[in-house]
Amino acid sequence: MSNVQTLTVTILDREYRVACPEGQEPKLEEAARALDRKMKEIRVTGKVFGIERIAVMAALNLTRELLDTSPVAAHDQDTLARLEQKIGQVLPEQISIAMDLDEDD
Repeated sequence: MSNVQTLTVTILDREYRVACPEGQEPKLEEAARALDRKMKEIRVTGKVFGIERIAVMAALNLTRELLDTSPVAAHDQDTLARLEQKIGQVLPEQISIAMDLDEDD
């Protein structure tokens, strides 16, 4: 089991100590920066007051963005599967041709 460390991140000018699995620090820091940016964007609009409400709105916005990218990832997986199938069909033919050429030399 990996070790857990405590990492300090700053979000909306406040420091938070967060448990983090060893080796995952860069990902947690990146996530904290993204959340901080989103919360600052919301705070600047002046339409949402209170850190809890800003946090909820940021979480909703980030989740929506994540869900918006999910279909793209699924589409990419389908495309990769089709390409893999085509390569699987063509590669044996290419290997056979290459072997025939080697035998001719």
